[in-house]
Amino acid sequence: MAYLDNILFVIVLTLGFGYFATNVKKLTRNIRLGRDVNRFDNPAARWRNMGMIALGQSKMVRRPIAGLLHIIVYVGFVIINIELLEIIIDGIFGTHRLFSFMGSFYSFLIGFFEILAFGVLASVIIFWIRRNIIKLWRFAHGDLKGWPHNDANYILYFEAVLMLLFLTMNAADHYLQGLGAAHYTQAGAFPVSGFISSLFNGMPQGTAIVIERTAWWLHIIGILVFMNYLYFSKHLHILLAFPNTYFARLDPKGKFENLESVTNEVKLMMDPNADPFAAAPPAAEGEVPAKFGASDVHDLSWVQLLNAYTCTECGRCTDSCPANLTGKKLSPRKIMMKTRDRLEEVGRNIDKNKGAFVDDGKQLLNDYITPEELWACTTCNGCVEACPVNIDPLSIIMDMRRYLVMEQSAAPTELNGMMGNIENNGAPWPYSQMDRLQWKEEM
Repeated sequence: MAYLDNILFVIVLTLGFGYFATNVKKLTRNIRLGRDVNRFDNPAARWRNMGMIALGQSKMVRRPIAGLLHIIVYVGFVIINIELLEIIIDGIFGTHRLFSFMGSFYSFLIGFFEILAFGVLASVIIFWIRRNIIKLWRFAHGDLKGWPHNDANYILYFEAVLMLLFLTMNAADHYLQGLGAAHYTQAGAFPVSGFISSLFNGMPQGTAIVIERTAWWLHIIGILVFMNYLYFSKHLHILLAFPNTYFARLDPKGKFENLESVTNEVKLMMDPNADPFAAAPPAAEGEVPAKFGASDVHDLSWVQLLNAYTCTECGRCTDSCPANLTGKKLSPRKIMMKTRDRLEEVGRNIDKNKGAFVDDGKQLLNDYITPEELWACTTCNGCVEACPVNIDPLSIIMDMRRYLVMEQSAAPTELNGMMGNIENNGAPWPYSQMDRLQWKEEM
């Protein structure tokens, strides 16, 4: 019977990690649909960013209460899952608390895990209250209606249940150790579950074993389910925050990328004797000319698509957006969420058509994000500065604006007037160069 348990465990483990690997492969493929950009320069600065922001949570603690709670959940969840290694080995070989040979250090680890588990449980409850009872503005915003709102709660429920299963498993184990039950050797310290184990007093040994084994199985299955749920959830940032902060832009905020094709055109205008084909070689026969800006996810860079998958939907960007705060439709969080939604739709299209994307008559612009939202942006970089994992909604907004102006000539009337004045008068104002000094005569 024991061998059947081990075989069943291996099957469950293989299915869990196999499905996870499939989703990681799909995720990688979707991100690579974006155009190529070089983000491998200056590795020292990139490692420093990742260490400070993703690992050190330096931007999270700017809001101390949320930052502290998040650190407890983050550190607790990561460290507690170190025990997953022991659970996996025990499950495969039928052992029990294999690492107990470490003696007092093992007791310290289990005790530390339990204190962290209690901290995670308390923090999760506070997070749930903030979202569902206090209803903080950024969590009650219209962006989070429906699935995004439910997804956030599902994650909190997942984490709470996993911590409760962990403590219940340890409590039953502690009780069985006290009874001297076979296979339950004296090992570990139980500062939290030791209190829970008093509930088992007088319980038959067989019943306690059933409770311990049930909690053990549900805990490992719950971790595997949670791991695979990440792909469909905003909680994907647990994994992607690290590469996202590493590949984030190092340029000063507010510096915009120039298009090489446009720069070459300007150089030709400045030098009438230049060879136009030397600056911009003609496209090969049948090749589609490069698009100015972005109208769909294929036109964005792979880093921008990585940003979309990394979005935590915390709302700090929207909370810092002056356009949104004055009632305009723009929400930087929604920009990222809709980019991810469209990218997922494109991925499903590719899966359905056996590796090739078939035009579905949709695009990110208009079908997911409206020009009204894009033109509401003041380009203040508040959203970029506020994001705890260095996501850059502004770059997507500017690329889509660039498409509207340069591909569709669809700039707002005020902007068209300004650009016409610059072209004709060399300045944004509707006065000829000859009339610029007339203001002096009125003084």
